[in-house]
Amino acid sequence: MPALGRPSKWTSRYGIALSRRRCCPAVFPSIQHREAEMGNIDFEFRAEEWPMKQPFRIAGQNFSHAELVVVELSMKGWRGRGEACGVYYRQDDTRHMLEQLSDLRADVENGIDRTSLQNLLPAGGARNALDAALWELEAGCKGLPAWRLAGLKSVRPLPTVFTIGIDDPAMMAQTARTMTHARAIKLKLAGDELDGERLRGVRAARPDVWLGVDGNRGFTPSALTDLLPVLEAVDVKLLEQPFPIGEEEAMRDIRSPIATAADESVQDISDLKPLKGLFDIINIKLDKCGGLTHALEMEKAARALGFKVMVGNMTGTSWSQAPAFILGQRCEFRDLDGATFLASDRERAVTYKDGHIHCPDTVWGSPSS
Repeated sequence: MPALGRPSKWTSRYGIALSRRRCCPAVFPSIQHREAEMGNIDFEFRAEEWPMKQPFRIAGQNFSHAELVVVELSMKGWRGRGEACGVYYRQDDTRHMLEQLSDLRADVENGIDRTSLQNLLPAGGARNALDAALWELEAGCKGLPAWRLAGLKSVRPLPTVFTIGIDDPAMMAQTARTMTHARAIKLKLAGDELDGERLRGVRAARPDVWLGVDGNRGFTPSALTDLLPVLEAVDVKLLEQPFPIGEEEAMRDIRSPIATAADESVQDISDLKPLKGLFDIINIKLDKCGGLTHALEMEKAARALGFKVMVGNMTGTSWSQAPAFILGQRCEFRDLDGATFLASDRERAVTYKDGHIHCPDTVWGSPSS
């Protein structure tokens, strides 16, 4: 059995919402010839809480645990699993996701596929969790791993950044020293007077690593301008989301050779065009955009507009990292270290070695799941 986290308080109300339906051939068109063999589908969803190893701080927010919503579908021995963290700064929390899934019960019972799901739920965590479960269920029904369904010929371990939360400069430098597995490190910055010391301390501790920073909307234009000489001096390669949502135009005045990435400012495809000329890179997160189905289309749209692409995560267990791992095969930048912050993980989990994330099919998305 997977090591499950302590259920949140919402589990008692929405905890396991079971429903059954006769399989609709529209869900998996390529197996219509097996329709007569189909049984019922079970649809379950619940809330889970996963404690972190230690508190994690970013600009304006502290986290002590990951609050997740899990969706599980099963049919005649096949199963589909998905989880979501939601998007805290858009009020897409556990309660909201559970309510959305509860409201969608009748549609799921009547039969939906991943394409129709895009019109039934908005971008966000609930759609992500259900989308992931549909991917894995489809993998079982079609006898193909999810990455093959996504059009990939193969998958490989991916280099990923490893993130250090905001702390006093000496502690962040010490954390960097202990990250002997990391080849790329991303620092969370606060937008305060200690950021320069944080940067210099980490670079002194790890002169060998690729270094990026994430402002998480915590900077003012003047604070960033003052910090730019330090960012360049310590050879920072990536500057992610320095300003609040709605203040993206301030990026036009930033003069720096450092590549810039939009995170909170971009949720789904509809947000891409206004960011052209303001950022170099788009950070796609499955919780933000509503799942792997939309994310794959969003990656194509971002490239058509001239952006490079990054895949990120909102923390979560290996069930969050695995679908993002598929998108990551098509990205230049990967931030898939979310499972490393948790005190425990799923029984079958991703692994990290020599700066890479390894995700065997047995974690999620296998046709034999």
